[in-house]
Amino acid sequence: MCQVLGLERRGVMHSDQKTRFSIKGKPIYHYCAVSSFSEYTVVHSGCAVKVSLAVPLEKICLLSCGVAAGLGAAWNVADISKGSTVVIYGLGTVGLSVAQGAKVRGASQIIGVDINPEKSEIAKTFGVTHFVNPKECNDSIQQVINRITDGGADYAFECIGDTGMITTALQSCCQGWGLTVTLGVPKVNPELTAHYGMFLSGRTLKGSLFGGWKPKSDLPSLVDMYSKKDIQIDEYITHNISFEDINQAFTLMKEGKCLRCVIHLPA
Repeated sequence: MCQVLGLERRGVMHSDQKTRFSIKGKPIYHYCAVSSFSEYTVVHSGCAVKVSLAVPLEKICLLSCGVAAGLGAAWNVADISKGSTVVIYGLGTVGLSVAQGAKVRGASQIIGVDINPEKSEIAKTFGVTHFVNPKECNDSIQQVINRITDGGADYAFECIGDTGMITTALQSCCQGWGLTVTLGVPKVNPELTAHYGMFLSGRTLKGSLFGGWKPKSDLPSLVDMYSKKDIQIDEYITHNISFEDINQAFTLMKEGKCLRCVIHLPA
């Protein structure tokens, strides 16, 4: 969120608005100012974080986005309290990281919602206590959640990137203090519509970018937590794939057959 080093969407360096890579005179742009599909890259010093040499980069690379975003949403943005009830829409790496964060905070019920039945078992690994597949429900999903939680969840997390699900998440929160946090990035229909009564009844909607962490100062502490086995990371890595098979990783992602695929570049 830094005004100087905010997310660079044009693929150039912040300092001179130019690229650092080229092929035969044609510029190669820095995707999201990172260009991580390369053996070496160039980033602004303000975007580089120094971490312990003792931790494996092929594991902690997951802290650069998904896992950190989910943990931060649970801890920093929602500040989940002990004994509370939580519902999570979408059980990818981000959603399951929210579940892990809720488990660490001592939530009494952690409900995972996903249309992929294969997510049911792995979700338990990260603390999900109830798995709900909307395709197998006769009632609306918000009615199911309200029934399980006896009136609505204290916290709801939208981790799909579907603005329509934000309303569903709000409806599955309890009146008076229910908090919905949205983490997903919508691919279509970015506009949000919700009935004013949702907010009049005391519900709150909050957005979350990278879980509210300040990367330069906070990422080293997350790495330290991983080193002490206070947080899980390895369990999110379902596939290790060589760079030449990178398209296989995209296929697995689209088919919902992986959590995180780590791409290994040739030595």
